[in-house]
Amino acid sequence: MKQDYLEIINKVIENGSFKDNWNSLSQFELPTWYQKAKFGIFIHWGVYSVPAFGNEWYSRNMYIQGSKEYEHHLNTYGAHQDFGYKDFIPQFKAEHFNPEEWSKLFKDAGARYVMPVAEHHDGFQMYRSRLSSFNAYEMGPKRDVLGELKKSLAKHDIVLCASSHRVEHWFFMGHGKEFDSDIKEPLKEGDFYWPAMPEPNHHDLFSQPAPSEDFLEDWLIRTCEIVDQYKPQVMYFDWWIQHSAVKPYLKKFAAYYYNRAKEWDIEVAINYKHDAFMFGTAVVDIERGQFSDQKPYFWQTDTSLAKNSWCYTENNQYKTANEIISDLVDIVSKNGSLLLNVGPKADGTIADKERELLLEIGAWLKVNGEAIYDTKVWRTSGEGPTKIKEGQFTDGESKFFTEKDIRFTVNGSYLYATVLNYPDNGRVCITSLGEKDASILPHFHGIIKDINLLGFDEKPTWYRTEEGLVLETKSVQSDKPVVVKVSID
Repeated sequence: MKQDYLEIINKVIENGSFKDNWNSLSQFELPTWYQKAKFGIFIHWGVYSVPAFGNEWYSRNMYIQGSKEYEHHLNTYGAHQDFGYKDFIPQFKAEHFNPEEWSKLFKDAGARYVMPVAEHHDGFQMYRSRLSSFNAYEMGPKRDVLGELKKSLAKHDIVLCASSHRVEHWFFMGHGKEFDSDIKEPLKEGDFYWPAMPEPNHHDLFSQPAPSEDFLEDWLIRTCEIVDQYKPQVMYFDWWIQHSAVKPYLKKFAAYYYNRAKEWDIEVAINYKHDAFMFGTAVVDIERGQFSDQKPYFWQTDTSLAKNSWCYTENNQYKTANEIISDLVDIVSKNGSLLLNVGPKADGTIADKERELLLEIGAWLKVNGEAIYDTKVWRTSGEGPTKIKEGQFTDGESKFFTEKDIRFTVNGSYLYATVLNYPDNGRVCITSLGEKDASILPHFHGIIKDINLLGFDEKPTWYRTEEGLVLETKSVQSDKPVVVKVSID
């Protein structure tokens, strides 16, 4: 089967317009739907949801002697040689998994696309696969999770996407060989724990031992199988695809995926981190962080409702809805999209706190969505004293926005100025819209026809000075960002 699939992949690339090189892949065109969507849901759900301890890296960390997961595993489940990670699979029953309930919740949250993790670093596939029996259709839930979600999401006009974190499986279970555990040689291709190699320096692009040809071919056909069976419209990869040994296979996958999409007449994209892809051939993703400035290219942030984990754990520490909404507004104003993660419990239910947060975000978007969906960037992303720390893994620090922190988007004849912390006294000054000397650029010199606040009956009084556009209200109070809708002639 492996050789047959590789021949199919090569044939599609040979006959398609996209070839497996950066020059050809630079023909990639960003999907219109993706640029307009602005907000999606990520789903980390798998065997790691059973122990629900630490985070989604439990399958690695439980084999690192002395780690909190290692000690927890010994105390809770016993010795690793008697109860290993594979022994959680029968406990992953997903007995309350209802894809229709999930889809409705994500719709109510305001999501336009949803990205389940198809395979995480642990190597368990959350879909029906012909390539390995270690999948959710044959084991654990005994259901095609990805397939069922695709059907239910389609009923709600939500775009299905998928992520693969398979490449990190090269080393993910490797620590289990360092002591007496259930991860033992010989491991053969197709085994759940295979290949369990020594863990490298994650940032060394040339680390040894490099992923083997057998492993990379397996990675390629697994990823192409997801594409062929489910037609996801975004494929997301985690960081280690940047390794030098992966590059030729990465290009093959991109060419295959883009050619298939053209064949099926659908718009697709790939998410990557760091510089795994040549700029312009896919969409850059910032994990748990943002850009500090507006970008001329489209990008994405992926982050989670919980600060400490991507999967459900019993000790998750959650952000507030206001924090998430403020980040969404900031990201969209800078030409980005927010992919927000949910971590269901092993039984398929979504924790009350996560459901509550999603519905709170959705309620805000129902009123203010016109300032988010389908919008484009303005001449500047915003104004105000609060600076956004740029880079990955920076969202653990809470941001404290002021009444002067305002973010801009545009759609048609409307400019949206979202005040991230609406003042109690009801007076807002938008300095970017001040009535300054028309000979001085790049100040705004357009004609403002009217102003309204989305979601509020009170119509603000307003006037322009050199200081800015000043608007005043008497009864407007909000613990979340307030959108000022400016009609421009």
